[in-house]
Amino acid sequence: MAETLAADPAGKRRERRPTPAASVTLYDRTSGLGKVGRYALLAVISFVVLFPVYTTVVGAFKPRHKVLVDRLVPTSVTFQTFIDAWNEGRLGRYLLTSGIVAVVVTLAQVVTSLMSAYAFAMLDFPFRRTLFVVMLATLLVPMEATLVVNRRTIDSLGWINSFQALIIPFTATAFGTFLVRQALLALPTDLRDAARIDGVGHLGFIRHVAVPLVRPTLGALALFSFLGTWNSYLWPTLVTTDADMNTVQAGLRTLKLQGLDAPNVVMAGTVIAAIPIVIVLMVFQRQLIRGLTAGAVKG
Repeated sequence: MAETLAADPAGKRRERRPTPAASVTLYDRTSGLGKVGRYALLAVISFVVLFPVYTTVVGAFKPRHKVLVDRLVPTSVTFQTFIDAWNEGRLGRYLLTSGIVAVVVTLAQVVTSLMSAYAFAMLDFPFRRTLFVVMLATLLVPMEATLVVNRRTIDSLGWINSFQALIIPFTATAFGTFLVRQALLALPTDLRDAARIDGVGHLGFIRHVAVPLVRPTLGALALFSFLGTWNSYLWPTLVTTDADMNTVQAGLRTLKLQGLDAPNVVMAGTVIAAIPIVIVLMVFQRQLIRGLTAGAVKG
């Protein structure tokens, strides 16, 4: 039965009450509608995000005279646009520069974040909380507010058109320190006490205990650092005037100015510049998810 009659001791007839089976059916219907709504919303968001990417990739394979024709499904495909973008845009040189800068900055940020996070999480020194709050406050200062001063500092040091200008200002990050510190605070304090009893120093504890346990967080930080450095545009443009020191993002700007009558070449250059990002995301996707969700679920 979908429902039953409830009666009081006096024999009076009362309202019908749904049985557990009817409640479960109603819950399943509501849950199913909610799931369909969530999937529909995700499909719309995915379409909005991926449609420009699709049009860019499709436009990169079109000949110059058919870029604005058959926008969704190309009738002719050519790979010459990628060859032209690689040669005219000097993307090989720019990709090498961006790769060197991104790798060095990533390694530096991981090391400095780990060391500073360990100090704030495991060591006891005066004004520790105050210094940590001051460091976090730097996240509230936008990069644009310090560009002029930093640019003058780099110029006074004679680092214009050098790797030092592209790397050294980004060797440390407050966000990385905060992220790794939260992971270190989740470690049992007994581990540090046991290591101290065994005579293990700070560097030994970091190397043999802390790093293996917070490796997912370090992987997520490394991925964030690499992507942020690779996509950086404003700062490399300010500190490099020599074409040989341009990063790939600045190189795409030059390619765009040179190829105003060839938008398909610019699209091909954009696709080439995005290939390393796609590869990194595909390889370290699981590491990113593990790092972001570490400590989110407690047993």
